[in-house]
Amino acid sequence: MYQEILYDVNDPIATVTLNRPDRLNAWTNRMGVEVKHAMAEAESDPKVVAIVLTGAGRGFCAGADMQNLKNISEGAGGGQKISALPADPGDPSLEGFRQTYTYLMSIRKPVIAAINGPCAGMAFPIALACDVRFASDRAVFTTAFSRRGLIAEWGISWLLPRLVGTAHALDLLFTGRKFDAAEAERIGIVNRVLPHHELSKHVEEYIREMAANCSPTSLQIMKRQVYQALEETLAEAHAKAVRLMTESFGREDFAEGVTSYLEKRSPKFPRI
Repeated sequence: MYQEILYDVNDPIATVTLNRPDRLNAWTNRMGVEVKHAMAEAESDPKVVAIVLTGAGRGFCAGADMQNLKNISEGAGGGQKISALPADPGDPSLEGFRQTYTYLMSIRKPVIAAINGPCAGMAFPIALACDVRFASDRAVFTTAFSRRGLIAEWGISWLLPRLVGTAHALDLLFTGRKFDAAEAERIGIVNRVLPHHELSKHVEEYIREMAANCSPTSLQIMKRQVYQALEETLAEAHAKAVRLMTESFGREDFAEGVTSYLEKRSPKFPRI
């Protein structure tokens, strides 16, 4: 089914791997369609608690395929003929987030970026649209847009300042400079940097610990709360939290969470 990605499910993890390693996984329209379809598959699979987005070979993603950009600059267009892979992932209540690539924020399950190497251009906002980011110590980042005569693309002007503040965001956008994983961690772009050979193991352990101890329903609701709250007042977010908390008291997950704690055993939460 897929030509430019790999898709694998190993309960409780779905892994979507950008798979053009000879081009540092440069992004194409086909890749975008395939990633979205795979995300929809993972979102609807009860075996999957969380989804990993990563790259094959030595890179995460080098950004847009340069041949496509060359074609656009020469007026030839950058489109590809793509066979239909219909997919509509995401929570409809997060409609404002369900844009071209920011739809990742509306996926009902946690989406974890495992940034295993260079992350450049449009790959940067795609990584920012993931919920949590872990990076290899070999990862290198750049927005690159100003160096191509472009602008702050794909929602990065909204995403980046909310993670690092306006001064850091404008520095990275103005200069288009390369920066390493250590700086990305220091300013808040990635949650943690790992030695390269430990990245995959860490991400797997992170998700397995989550799946063993946390309610998938709680994860879904909390993710929606956090993103909706970015566009709400404190009073609105608080009122919603009180309502959702009251609703949670009536769920089997709450009873299981309390009972398993009292019985000193791991909880057995239903999957979604």
